[in-house]
Amino acid sequence: MSDRRAVGFFDSGVGGLTVLREVIRRLPNESTIYIGDNARAPYGPRTDEEVKRFSAECLDELASRDVKAIVVACNTSSAVALPDLRLRYNMPLLGVVRPGATAAALATRNRRVGVIGTAATIRSHAYFQAIKEEDPFVEVIEHATPDLVPLVEAGRLEGPLVEDVVRRSIAPITDSDCDPDTLLLGCTHYPLLASIFRDIVGPDVAVIDTATATASALAHLLEMHDLNAPAGEPAQHVQLTTGDVAAFEVIAERLFGTDFTQVERVAVAGAA
Repeated sequence: MSDRRAVGFFDSGVGGLTVLREVIRRLPNESTIYIGDNARAPYGPRTDEEVKRFSAECLDELASRDVKAIVVACNTSSAVALPDLRLRYNMPLLGVVRPGATAAALATRNRRVGVIGTAATIRSHAYFQAIKEEDPFVEVIEHATPDLVPLVEAGRLEGPLVEDVVRRSIAPITDSDCDPDTLLLGCTHYPLLASIFRDIVGPDVAVIDTATATASALAHLLEMHDLNAPAGEPAQHVQLTTGDVAAFEVIAERLFGTDFTQVERVAVAGAA
């Protein structure tokens, strides 16, 4: 069996585009619909109840477009809202926490992993729990880095100021006595700063993002549910934002080029 319907993707803003990019590379036959809730980003400082409500409102938009599965490509939403979301929709839902945790647990050699993310993600301890479930002997050091998402949402991805903010943000992990050999980027916005992270931590520290692991997990999920798109038909890609289209396009075009991006503004229920 096959299913030509699109796969839905949701993030608080542009960060989930890093997951979308890897999925398109891995699964070129799959059509996609992406929604970024840029009007209400970042989610990290939000209360858990706000994260749950905003996430449901955006997933309702995707469900109304008859997607066959949804990737919650937002670490904050995956950490805080995913259990509730799975009860709300009668379709496969995939978060990014578990794939990222598995990749980090496999990558570490000294069994010491540093995790950075939004305040809400770190507060949930979702990565701590998921990594411990993969390997209970891994030491996990968590640290919230709230200054990074606003940089990415504003399209500030390089330069001395950005480098200084990243360096200061991760100093509690890089300067810790724990000496982790793996840094897990627990927010899908952060891979857009990946080269800066790698320059700061050096070649002896593995920098793990959730995008590649999530793409592999999605491939398995679609196969398991007989939802693979038929081969030979061109895939269609739509990107939606609740915020400013022009600002969204700056990042989208950086990842996909000008000949790919089709961005529309949508007003989801509950958003201003």
